[in-house]
Amino acid sequence: MHKIVAREDFSDVTYLLEVEHPMLAKAAKPGQFVIVRHNEQSERIPLTIADFDRQKGTITLVIQAVGKTTRQMQKDCVAGSSLAGVVGPMGVPSHIGDVKKIVCVGGGLGVAPVFPQLRSYKEKGAYAIGIVGFRNKDLIFWEDRFRRYCDDLIICTDDGSSGVKGMVTDGLRIAFEKHPDIDEVVAIGPPVMMKSCAEITRPLKVKTMVSLNPIMVDGTGMCGGCRVRVGGEMRFGCTDGPDFDGHLVDFDELMIRLGRFRDDEKLALENWSQCNKKHD
Repeated sequence: MHKIVAREDFSDVTYLLEVEHPMLAKAAKPGQFVIVRHNEQSERIPLTIADFDRQKGTITLVIQAVGKTTRQMQKDCVAGSSLAGVVGPMGVPSHIGDVKKIVCVGGGLGVAPVFPQLRSYKEKGAYAIGIVGFRNKDLIFWEDRFRRYCDDLIICTDDGSSGVKGMVTDGLRIAFEKHPDIDEVVAIGPPVMMKSCAEITRPLKVKTMVSLNPIMVDGTGMCGGCRVRVGGEMRFGCTDGPDFDGHLVDFDELMIRLGRFRDDEKLALENWSQCNKKHD
């Protein structure tokens, strides 16, 4: 059992859990993820490590309540409660190269996992540009963290209520106009967003790394559910990734795979919601 020492709600669907796990916190590196079980009967779900504190012995998870398990966790997981299982760190750590100027793009929930990478690049001496996107100003979180490590921060909102009106791709174009000497881009968010970022950088021949979160069960490469085509070859998101060259990822196939169990996920959520109403 791993104790939840803090919780913060960013919106009605997005929440943060800080979990006590000294060994994991000591070993965690940017880009890695964990497999979490809410209780003994729960399914296993992959969650990216949004942050870690080696001194406190904690890891931070930022979760969006979209399915049965994440909504149940939103309801039950409060400070003082515990998670039945947290396994990790898993996946290949992000390669923090020696670049002079880096852009880290986070869209929606991708804002949280891109932060450790941006911080690591900055600590390594790079000029760090952050681009984060939200639907509106009320959903913005961690702005203070990004400003602490960003030499330039571009905030994008769909409705223009804060920063640039538009998507993170609009912010990325602005970044290239201001900084034509960008060496590398890291983009994390919905597949369509990462694909769009990769298409912007492709003609510029700027290396672009993306972090994939395909359907995953065991996280060890045994189930094969996280298969993704990269450069014409089949790779596993859990053991070969989650970071891949965005110019080589077959995003169209990835998005089809992500929708395979949509009907089952919808049914599971409906059944859980009905049971929850009865108990209430």
